[in-house]
Amino acid sequence: MNRNHLALFHAVAQAGGISRGAERLHVSQPAVSKQIKELEDALGIRLLERLPRGSRLTDGGKLLAQYVQRLAVVEEETAQAIEEFRGLKRGRLAVGASTTIGAYLLPQVFGEFHRQHPDIELQLEIANTETIQNQLMEGSIEVGLTEGLMEAEHLDSEVFHEDELVAIAPRGHPLLKQNRVTVRELCREPFILREEGSGTRAVVERALSKRGVAAKPVLSLASPEAIKRAVIAGVGVAIVSRLAIGCELQIGSLVVIPVKDLVIRRPLHLQKLQSKSPSPAVSQFLKLLRAHKDINIR
Repeated sequence: MNRNHLALFHAVAQAGGISRGAERLHVSQPAVSKQIKELEDALGIRLLERLPRGSRLTDGGKLLAQYVQRLAVVEEETAQAIEEFRGLKRGRLAVGASTTIGAYLLPQVFGEFHRQHPDIELQLEIANTETIQNQLMEGSIEVGLTEGLMEAEHLDSEVFHEDELVAIAPRGHPLLKQNRVTVRELCREPFILREEGSGTRAVVERALSKRGVAAKPVLSLASPEAIKRAVIAGVGVAIVSRLAIGCELQIGSLVVIPVKDLVIRRPLHLQKLQSKSPSPAVSQFLKLLRAHKDINIR
């Protein structure tokens, strides 16, 4: 069926006749009659009975008019939904992130996004790099933010921020009384590390190895929060992301140990599916992410 023919028939049915339908459409009556005849021929039924004074719908015409009315309603709702989607009045934003990014960086960005676009549903999946990349390929998330990076076909990646890993100790720790702490002195202390297989642990161990030292952990823990609590409790020192200790530094429960010969920085990666154009919500989220002053996005 020709979509234009259906729209024209809908106008005729609504107006109650060909002449009034032609007036509503600002089209000549012969042109309307011609297209109605073409629709009748395509369907194989009569839609209008021509009467001495106008025309009226046949039973087949009444049946078609019901369905065309439904199409008109769906078309109007569709146009409204698309306009709302474009204007960020509806929709969903699904982001995947590794632990540090998801727990300490994204909440402030999500908070700003929600204040600006309260009608958008926000979804955050926290997982390791491999899982995030798989979710991107499957289409269950639209943006991935990871501390690690594994080469993957069909994904675009860029560095959106550089994270710094710093040594921390509880307030009053003996090392804090020294003006110049060396990495060798740091590694003599009881050390708390992330669990085996952690990307953060791998970065720390690689950085220490380059300086000819190694940390022997007295405790291995699976989250930055657990590590911070252990350090505050006096179990040992640790090396964590600066993103993870903002609150503790403010209240003074943790202090950064200035290690003169150890600087550890790592890139944070933004990943997207190559073949997928960003939705309006994704575009706005990325704009906020790159502009967020508190995390020094470059």
